[in-house]
Amino acid sequence: MIKLSVVIITFNEEKNIERCLLSVKELADEIVVLDSFSKDNTQQICEKHGVKFFQHAFDGHIQQKNRAITYASNDHVLSLDADEALDKTLQISISDIKKNFVKEGYYMNRLTNYCGHWVNHCGWYPDSKLRLWDRRKGHWTGINPHDKYELFIGDKNAGHLKGDILHYSYYTLEDHYKQVEYFTNISAKEYFQKEKKAPLFKLIVNPVAKFIDHYLLKLGFLDGHAGFLISKISAYATWLKYKKLRNLYHQKAAK
Repeated sequence: MIKLSVVIITFNEEKNIERCLLSVKELADEIVVLDSFSKDNTQQICEKHGVKFFQHAFDGHIQQKNRAITYASNDHVLSLDADEALDKTLQISISDIKKNFVKEGYYMNRLTNYCGHWVNHCGWYPDSKLRLWDRRKGHWTGINPHDKYELFIGDKNAGHLKGDILHYSYYTLEDHYKQVEYFTNISAKEYFQKEKKAPLFKLIVNPVAKFIDHYLLKLGFLDGHAGFLISKISAYATWLKYKKLRNLYHQKAAK
C-alpha cells in the first residue's frame, strides 16, 4: 500500500479548513498545509488536527501549489483546496487506489455548492480535476489564478475515480463578487505579462458569449436562479478582466 500525502494551501480559511481535514483524516498518512500567513484561526485549527503546518508568502497559485508539494514526505499526493472536501464515495475510491496505484494520476469530479445550491450545470459539473498523482510524474501549470496539474506524458496513463470533491465555493453573492475582483486582477496582470491583447470587441463579444455558453449551451437555466446568477457574474468577470487588461496597456502607453 502506498503512503499518501494530502497537500493543501491556505489563507484565512477558518470557515472551511476543518471540514476539508476531517474528510481526508482516515486516508492520509500525513497532511501538509502551506499557509500564506493567515490572520484568522486557520493555523490553530490545523495544529489541532496534527497537520504539518508551514508558511510562505503567496506569490501565485501555481507557484504556491508547486512549493507545497516539496514539503510532502511521500511521492503520492492528493491535492485539495481548503474549501473542498471528499464525499464518502470518493473516500472509498481513494482508499482502494492506495492498495493498487497503477496509474500516474487520477481525475475526480468536483461538485460545487453555490450559496447553498449544488450546481449541476453551467459548465460547473462534472468539472473533472487531476488531483491524485505521483509527484515525480507531473507539475502544476496554467495561467494564474487558473492552475491545473499536468502529467509530463499527458493523460494517456491517467485514471478516473468514482465520487465527488465537494466544493463549497461561495456562501454569499458578496463572496462571489469579491473573488471576481481578486481573480480578474491576477488574470489581467498575467495576460499583460504574456502580451495578450484586449481589443474593444472582446469587451462586447466575449461577455455575451460567456453568458450564452453558461446559461444556454451548458444548461445553466436548469439550475434556476443560481444558474442565472452564475452565468451573469461569469459574463461580468470576463468583461472586467479585459477592461483591466486594457487599463494596463493604457497605463503603459501613458508613461
